[in-house]
Amino acid sequence: MKVWIPHEAGRSLLGELPPGVTVEHVADSDRLPSPVADVRFWVPPFLAGWDATALLRELPDLRVVQLLSAGADAWTGRIPAGVTLCDARGVHDSATAEWCVAAILSQLRGFPGLARAQARREWAYDEVAPTDELAGKRVLIVGAGSIGAAVRARLAPFEVDFTLVARTARPDEGVHGVDELPALLPEADVVVVLVPLTDATRGLIDGTFLAAMADGALLVNAARGPVARTSALVAELSTGRLRAALDVTDPEPLPADHPLWELPNVLLTPHVAGSVRGLLPRAYRLVGDQVRRFAAGSR
Repeated sequence: MKVWIPHEAGRSLLGELPPGVTVEHVADSDRLPSPVADVRFWVPPFLAGWDATALLRELPDLRVVQLLSAGADAWTGRIPAGVTLCDARGVHDSATAEWCVAAILSQLRGFPGLARAQARREWAYDEVAPTDELAGKRVLIVGAGSIGAAVRARLAPFEVDFTLVARTARPDEGVHGVDELPALLPEADVVVVLVPLTDATRGLIDGTFLAAMADGALLVNAARGPVARTSALVAELSTGRLRAALDVTDPEPLPADHPLWELPNVLLTPHVAGSVRGLLPRAYRLVGDQVRRFAAGSR
């Protein structure tokens, strides 16, 4: 049985594998390391787009696609019959949660403006002080999965109040349903969006969503770019009524002439929330566990 992985370093991170398992590094889909026969387990590159799915047609013995990302939107609906698609749930919880906390604090404490002032060599105390603060804020987390739980755990020491939203309400856990957003959004100071990209969530952050947010509220999108309607973001954020921290955009990468770059109330990062030095060790521990389960006959 062959296992194809996208990082040479991954070999040493997988742990001990059963006899008969051969691990091969696939650096480029145009230069495959060996014939495709007996490739049963494939790990595509991190954040690979839909174009990477073309290789699926070339792997007749494939049984498992193990992603390194928590999101599977590029792969859903493209997996052949008989092949199991697995995401990397849990691998990115800590890194994405850290990004969310850093982004929230950066925006509330005015760090983007201070960084611009530093570049101009200006002591901008009178320009930004007093800044906003996180203590006492009401935080609405849209997406009550493992990453949402990690964000809540890291924000808890900051003396904030939480409201969690999932696709369907879980009253016994204090989780609201997404249908309750119109009533919840006006009460939130910070709205963190962590939902997967699906037909149901595409365009979730639209003009109506943004208009329902309170004046001065902060929108944090660490989900996927198309979860937000970019035209609605530009229209609402251009007024200065809201603030935003965006790790994802639509399109992505964001063109250099896009108006989002120019808005002083927007913090933009290039989809880096999960891209940390600890990613590969965590990801390949999961991959190794999955390979061992598959080899043992588990599905």
